[in-house]
Amino acid sequence: MLKRIDNTKMGTSDLGWLKSKFHFSFAEYYYPRNISFGTLRVINDDLVRANTGFGKHPHKDMEIISYVVDGELTHGDSMGNRRTLQRGEVQYMSAGTGVMHSEHNLGDKILRFLQIWIIPDKSGYEPNYGDYAFKWDDRANKWLNIVSSRNGNAPIKINQDSNISVVELDENREIDFNVGPGRQAYLVQIEGSSDINGITLLERDALEIIEEGIRIKAAEKSHILVVEMKRQ
Repeated sequence: MLKRIDNTKMGTSDLGWLKSKFHFSFAEYYYPRNISFGTLRVINDDLVRANTGFGKHPHKDMEIISYVVDGELTHGDSMGNRRTLQRGEVQYMSAGTGVMHSEHNLGDKILRFLQIWIIPDKSGYEPNYGDYAFKWDDRANKWLNIVSSRNGNAPIKINQDSNISVVELDENREIDFNVGPGRQAYLVQIEGSSDINGITLLERDALEIIEEGIRIKAAEKSHILVVEMKRQ
């Protein structure tokens, strides 16, 4: 089963310094029929103005992944971590029993990043942080698995049966992605546009996939992320 999610119908927020599209209910956007997709609780597509950001705030019992699309993301937390990430780089934080953190754009241009929250397989984990500077070419016309479960092979591992993969496809290039029995996936067309099993996705659109294989053909250079997980 496939279901296209039109980005123009997503929840939105404009705080001046921050403009967001909410794939699921978040903050002032509440839609009871769109709380989550399986264990995927949040995908926020955030645009953050230069020299602004999210001040220190708490999280608990959530696996939080940030994927930088453009600009610079500077992270700080109560565990003593402080890092700046750039395009295509990924950070992970298991909030576990509780952690404080901040996210800022200290660069000179707009930061765009995807904020992804995944519900862990249980509560009470020890808080943890990690990041990874993936080579951009490792996602050129091929899938790059950036996040996996503890039993998976990705450099970043989370406390849930879930995988995150990314690809950048050149115009007219094609690639397959299989979502097998008992599995589901949520695809985000980060940049560009594509045809997926006859469905057109434009930049910032999404696609729900349940137990179905897909073939992606890039209508133009396309940057795509997929969160794959056990079906709920």
